[in-house]
Amino acid sequence: MDEIPSEQVRRLVRRAVESLEAQNVHDEALGVMREPRGFSVFKTAPMIVPAGRAWRLGVLLVDREGGVYETGDVTRAIEPLRAVTNRSAEAEARRDDRRAAARGKFPEGEVVNHRYAPLALDDESLIAGSGPLEVRDGTVVVHWDRSSPGRGVSTLDRYLTDRVSVLTLD
Repeated sequence: MDEIPSEQVRRLVRRAVESLEAQNVHDEALGVMREPRGFSVFKTAPMIVPAGRAWRLGVLLVDREGGVYETGDVTRAIEPLRAVTNRSAEAEARRDDRRAAARGKFPEGEVVNHRYAPLALDDESLIAGSGPLEVRDGTVVVHWDRSSPGRGVSTLDRYLTDRVSVLTLD
C-alpha cells in the first residue's frame, strides 16, 4: 500500500531533522512582527519577536517538531546604519526589518526568518496544494521555482536530501 501524503511528509521531514541535528547544523531564528502598541506619540516601535527556530531549506523552513513553513523574508538583527546612497523604498523596508529585529530579543547579528507561512500538512491540503507542496501520482513534490511552469519541481525526498547536503558540507 502506498504511503499517504501526510505520513510521507512527516517521515521525510523527520529524517531531514535527524540528519541536521546529528551533524550539528546551526538553525536560524523564526520571528513574528509585533505591531506598535499604544496611542498617538506614545506608541511602541514595531519589533520582530522570537517565535522559535528552524532550518532554512530553500523554499521551506523545517523545525525540530516537524513543522514545515513556506519561507518568507530573512533579515539580521542589527541596527542599520544611515543610508546615504540607496534611499529606495525597498532598501528602507529592509532597514526597517533589521531595526525591528534588533529591537526584539535576538542576539546581535542573528539571522531572523519572518513573514513565513505555516503549511497545512493534512492529506486534503497536500492534495489540493499547500504552498509549495503538492501531491503528484501519490508522491509529495516541492515547487521550488513557481515562476517557471513545469520546471522547478522536485520530489520532497530528493529536494530535502539535496538541501540538507548543502548545509552539511564540510
